[in-house]
Amino acid sequence: MRAGRKDHVYKDLIKQVLTLQLAPGATLDEAALSEHYQLSRTPLREVFQRLAGEGYLSLQSNRGASVSSMDLATMRGFFQTAPMIYAAVARLATEQATTSQITQLKKIQGRFARAVSAKRATDMAMHNHRFHEQLGDMCASPYLQPSLRRLLIDHTRMAQRFYRISKSASGARVSKASEQHEAMIEAIEQREAASSVELTLAHWELSRNEMDKYVLPDPLPVDDDSLIEVSS
Repeated sequence: MRAGRKDHVYKDLIKQVLTLQLAPGATLDEAALSEHYQLSRTPLREVFQRLAGEGYLSLQSNRGASVSSMDLATMRGFFQTAPMIYAAVARLATEQATTSQITQLKKIQGRFARAVSAKRATDMAMHNHRFHEQLGDMCASPYLQPSLRRLLIDHTRMAQRFYRISKSASGARVSKASEQHEAMIEAIEQREAASSVELTLAHWELSRNEMDKYVLPDPLPVDDDSLIEVSS
């Protein structure tokens, strides 16, 4: 029972980090979370350690756990590294993906496309996260996968902004992102690695042009009167 509860806490905290319910740099209240999840301190700390190992949290002696930072230094590294990792993952995924993995990628894209049609911003961001996570699974590299997963934490947090549609231009960008997903799947099916890399880099540029507007010190702000949250 405790193992199942720990798994629930683990998944729920990931969702809260990725959707910015837990702000970058925020300190976690261990006592409050223990009471909220009905989980004692020791297994909760084990969850914290697992999340820290994956890049969601930071652990410091005598200061407890906090959500991983999105300060300027972190974001500088993100923007420098992201295109290289995404391109390498795309190439290997195209060369090595199995039929069943491609089928799963199509299912994830189907969920992403439905979220786009329904204008559910949070769902778009989370399904996009899973889409790129699946590409990481397809590339099957023990060196690239951990880097990609860490990268996706920050990408998905910033993508919460990208998928908030406040005007027609933003809506067009989101639709374009979905079209790029479809094209990437086709390139993977055809084993066209160069095309897959090219599409991946274009996909990165589409979101980067929006995300780099919001590179600010902790905490990354999520309230903006110029944006309309359209998720339900």
